[in-house]
Amino acid sequence: MRDNLFSGLEPDPAADAGHRNAPPRVGFFTDTSVCIGCKACEVACKEWNALPEDGLSLTGMSYDNTAGLGASTWRHVAFIEQPAPAGRTQLPLVEPDAGTPEDGSGVRWLMSSDVCKHCTHAACLDVCPTGSLFRTEFGTVVVQEDICNGCGYCVPACPYGVIEQRPEDGRAFKCTLCYDRLGAGQEPACAKACPTESIQFGPLDELRERAALRVEQLHTAGVAEARLYGHEPDNGVGGDGAFFLLMDEPEVYGMPPDPVVTTRDLPAMWRHAGIAALSLAAGAALSFSIPSLTRRSGRT
Repeated sequence: MRDNLFSGLEPDPAADAGHRNAPPRVGFFTDTSVCIGCKACEVACKEWNALPEDGLSLTGMSYDNTAGLGASTWRHVAFIEQPAPAGRTQLPLVEPDAGTPEDGSGVRWLMSSDVCKHCTHAACLDVCPTGSLFRTEFGTVVVQEDICNGCGYCVPACPYGVIEQRPEDGRAFKCTLCYDRLGAGQEPACAKACPTESIQFGPLDELRERAALRVEQLHTAGVAEARLYGHEPDNGVGGDGAFFLLMDEPEVYGMPPDPVVTTRDLPAMWRHAGIAALSLAAGAALSFSIPSLTRRSGRT
């Protein structure tokens, strides 16, 4: 077993999964600074993947009525309202009827289209007992719904809380990064439908370079709070296949600040369990051997 199978740097997860001559790893770069909250990505995702509706419930969370990612919501557009800090350039634009950014009386909306991160080290895949979850030749992680037995191990394993079971039959579902479209040479439906190119699809290395330039551009324009999330290949999940440019701390968007793959410590745990088992076995063998030695010495 390789030491970096569950954690650490992994330059080619597709090859590690057994794919030979695989194409370059692909993913998403979501630039939240240009997201307008139109939800075209949500609609396109549901339409292409034939996902069930979420119902018409009002959450009271601004215009966000899907609330979060789930078994039937593979793209979720968050609407976050907060006071606009005074004296700083703000993107997205401040609500025009609610004051001005100069005096700090305005309200800004942070909008972001969230999705499965397709982690380099995917804990959901590691814990799946049936092989329902697998790594594709594109480096993405997909659930085969016809193989899922509904055990639910993948749900608590995900450090982002992405994957979920449907209550009707208990099977797990999440974004596939439109694996069927990738195989046909097409981009995912959500990226195709995004009118502002907030969702960008392509080779992951190219997206990382593009994202770094975009952050530099925003910093030059005075937007000091712009930052990348999930792009580093040496982070707690080995780098995300879907990463983001955020306009505030990750917690504001409901994302963990320092995600770590939950199966990272499995090799060490197995070693400790093995050592403990050997110790117990040695102790048991010794306990049986001492009476035998005592009886023999008594006879002599």
